[in-house]
Amino acid sequence: MNAQSHRTAAFVRAEGSLLRRPTLAAAAWLAANAQTFQQRAFGLGTVLAASPLALRGTPLSDSSTANRLAWAGLRGVSEDRLHILGEAYYKAHLAGSLRSGGLRAIERARARGEAIVLVSDNLDVIIDHLAAEIGADAVLCNRMELRGDRATGRLADPTISGTLGGSRLRAFAAERGLDLSQCSAIGSRGEDQVLLAAVGKPCAVCPDPSLRRAARDLDWPILTD
Repeated sequence: MNAQSHRTAAFVRAEGSLLRRPTLAAAAWLAANAQTFQQRAFGLGTVLAASPLALRGTPLSDSSTANRLAWAGLRGVSEDRLHILGEAYYKAHLAGSLRSGGLRAIERARARGEAIVLVSDNLDVIIDHLAAEIGADAVLCNRMELRGDRATGRLADPTISGTLGGSRLRAFAAERGLDLSQCSAIGSRGEDQVLLAAVGKPCAVCPDPSLRRAARDLDWPILTD
């Protein structure tokens, strides 16, 4: 993102605001299409283990741990295969089916002269295609750690979890000369309250019940499809 041309930014959470399918679905699809039977069996097992942690509102819910565990199932998959699967998944399940509410919010931000920063706990091999479709200026997402040309099963640092805020967000803004009080954010899940509360212009898009309540209490704009 060129800080010279953009003094403000809109941080757009991909999951929920634009994408209808959860991150866990992407992890399961990529694991199910790995190169060997052993990789497929291991990958699907880790996604199954991550599922209880990904269910929001349950005693076991922990989106950050669920995310790391789900992507661990790609251990041993080649870098080339990851890119092939990421593109195939995007074309088959995400392309052309983005939420209209999120797209409208992006267009409003772009009309205000804001850079579009796409935020996702998905993998770059998938999200880079979404960034190209919406014309994002920057992307904050997860990447697999590679050893040689193979995934280690760990996410490369720094990771993106269900929330984005605090020092990570401030560091990104400082690097690009952004004043968060003049920036906007678009989210749809209860976890996105952290991101939305960190900026001056929050917007809830197709919010879940938790974020809808918070948006009403805090008088944040709400957009639906």
